[in-house]
This record gives sequence, C-alpha cells and structure tokens, in this order.
Amino acid sequence: MPARVLVVDDVLANVKLLEARLTAEYFEVVTAMSGQEALDVCARAQCDIVLLDIMMPGMDGFEVCRRLKADPATHHIPIVIITALDQPSDRVKGLEAGADDFLTKPVSDIALLARVRSLTRLKMMTDELRLRAVSGHQAGMAAVATDTILDNGLNGRILIVDDRAASTERIQTALRDTHTVDVESSPQEALFRAAETEYDLMIVSLGFTDFDALRLCSQARSLERTRNLPLLLIAEQEDTARVLRGLDLGVNDYLVRPIDRNELVARVMTQVRRKRYADRLRTNVQQSMELALTDSLTGLYNRRYMETHLETLIEKASQTERPLALVLIDIDHFKPINDTYGHDAGDEVLRQFSTRLQSSVRGIDLACRYGGEEFVVVMPDADLSVARAVGERLRRNIAAEQFPVSKGVKKIDVTISVGIAMRREGDAADTILKRADEALYQAKRDGRNRVVSDAA
Repeated sequence: MPARVLVVDDVLANVKLLEARLTAEYFEVVTAMSGQEALDVCARAQCDIVLLDIMMPGMDGFEVCRRLKADPATHHIPIVIITALDQPSDRVKGLEAGADDFLTKPVSDIALLARVRSLTRLKMMTDELRLRAVSGHQAGMAAVATDTILDNGLNGRILIVDDRAASTERIQTALRDTHTVDVESSPQEALFRAAETEYDLMIVSLGFTDFDALRLCSQARSLERTRNLPLLLIAEQEDTARVLRGLDLGVNDYLVRPIDRNELVARVMTQVRRKRYADRLRTNVQQSMELALTDSLTGLYNRRYMETHLETLIEKASQTERPLALVLIDIDHFKPINDTYGHDAGDEVLRQFSTRLQSSVRGIDLACRYGGEEFVVVMPDADLSVARAVGERLRRNIAAEQFPVSKGVKKIDVTISVGIAMRREGDAADTILKRADEALYQAKRDGRNRVVSDAA
C-alpha cells in the first residue's frame, strides 16, 4: 500500500504542483486548503506524512504543527514544513513547534522525495509498533502518548563522531548544557561505543578524509544493538548527493554547515524525543508479550504458554529418546486458607509458593501456574528418580517453614500434594497431564503432603 501524503497549502497552484510531483512517484495524495481542514484529515487517520505550508489565513502552519504534536492521536505523524520563509529563526520555530523537517522553497524534487520516503518509512515502522502495543496492552498506550507529548527531548546521551576538534567543540558547546555528550574521532571505535552504550542519538560528520562516514551509518543500521539509534549527519554544502544517499540508508536527519546553534539544538531534541517514543512503544510491546505468557500474580509462565511449549518439549524428547517428567502440584486445603484469612492472604501464599517453587527446581525446568492453586513443572532430561527428588525437595521446602500473611502478622502452615508422570512412547501432552493428575489425586487420597508417581 503506497504512503498517503497530506499536502496543506492555501494556494491551489502550490497544491497541484506538489500533488503532481508525488503522484508521479506513486504516492497517494490528500489535499487540504486550510489548517483546520488539515487537522480534520489527520484526526481521521487519513495520512502518513504532512507537507505543510506556513503562511495561511486563519490558522498558520506553526499552530497546525503544534496542535498535531499535542494530540495523542496524531503526535506520531511526521510533518515537513515547506515554505518560502528562509531565515534560521523560521526553521527553529518550525522545529520547536514539532516539525520533523523544514524545507525552503524552491525545493528540488530529489530532496523532497528523499525526505518523504525517509519519514514515511519511519512512520510505517512506528505504526507497526503502535499496532502491536495497542492490541496487546491498551492500558499502557495512554501513558506512552502522555509521556511522549510531555517529553522535552532534553537530557539525552549523544555520541559525536568527528575527527576535527574545532567542529566537535562547537557541537559540544551547543549541547553540553542540556545533554550528556561523548566524542569519538575513530568511526570504527564509534560503532563499538554505540553498541555498548545506550545512546539517544549519534551525530556523524561526513567530513572524514580517509573514511566513508556513510559506511558507519550502514553498519549501524545492520547491527541489532544500533539498528534503532537515530543518526544525524553533519554535511557540507556540496554534500547533497551523499546526504540523499544517507537518507536512503536510514539516516534520520542532517544539518548543513555552517551550523546554526539553535537549529542543531532543535533537531537534536526532535530525534531524542522520537527515540524515546519508539523505546516506550517497544517496552509496551514487550510488556504485552510478557502479560500474554506469564501469570500476573506469581510471575510464572501461564497455562497457555505451558501447553504450547509442552508439545514441543515432548516432540524433542521423543526425537532424542530422552526422558521427560511432568510434575503436577496442588496446594493442600487452599480454600480454607482463603475462607479463614481472606483472598489477599491466599494471594500472598500463591506468590510465596511460586518463589519457593522456582528455587527448588532445576534451571532447565519449565515452572508454570496451571490454574488456581495448581502448578506444573515440566522437566526435560529427568528420569523418575530425579523428578521424585525434586518433588520431595519442594514438598519439604514448603512444609518446613510457615508462610507469613497479613503483612507478616500471621503465619500459617502450608503443605502440597505432588503427582508425577513420565513420558511414554506415543504420549501426547494431554495424556501425560492426565496421568500426572491421577497421581496427584492418589496423593490426596493417601492423606496429602506427599509425592506420588504414576509408575508407583
């Protein structure tokens, strides 16, 4: 699906010109003739990037930009200001309003298309993260949006890669009051430093005499540890072709010498904010995955995860002809604990039991909460004697020390019953679980607080 570009300008001729340029490159173009119309289009999620004029009647482009970036529903949409205004102060004002770039008319087709492609590519990557985060953990998305809007882009950690002392000193001076700034004169060492340190931005000079700085950018994009690190190029006036090539390689932004201090500060803040936004989305996605796989009360893997992975472990054990044990555990008389001490106390018991469970099993074992007060431990490469030894160790560990509840005011005795089943040739997951369940109920019938195997 082609990227959808919103062109905003109150001059029809300008709109038609940009529309023709973009359509020829197979972009889908939406147009708006006023600031309010642009806000309405964006609110309906009908664009991937906004090309925005500044001088419009009513609501000017700066205000449109500020409103889009202040709205949680639209703050992630890239905005490129395209205007006849050409003063450094105008660029800084646009960047401070939240624009991702500021291009002065007349804009070459090559530069415009390279920027649009670069920013829409970034937008689509962000959209994928947003979709995964929203579908998995809706509650966390509001916090992500709020934190991003309130983020001032300050206190980032910046790595400057440049072998000219005078150049790095000017950049350091501009940034050191608001960011932590490191300098590396060797591009090869810079890659190692970027991979080992959590930087928010790497600023790369194109002025190396004996090294192609774009190679460093390409390498940074190919490494897992630096793939998402924003890159900002420092270029000379004659470096246009290399800058465009850098954008194709995944460079996020660039500045042309002589560098305006305020513009540098504004562009760095934008990249730091974008990096933090993407990091928050990735964290949200990771939390969503963990919530889908783990039990929120105990922190153990949940039943869904266990059932998915049990089949895989059984298949592997069958292929290698290695033993596999399944241990099913039930906390004895758990309902009376809830009835006597309350459900909060029952939850405390479950959490403490899970901690003791994890300390009693082997590192390769898969410990899960099966449901309620039942737990499962899948033990690869464990014969019956090993499984019984682990089951007995856990049983003694639970019975030996009382469980403090009600913030430690009360302590209660807890015991468990354990059923063990060994994998047999041709067993499916539900077959082993059923035999472990039968062994568990035998342990309960025999008086609880004991370990029984289906082979007994």
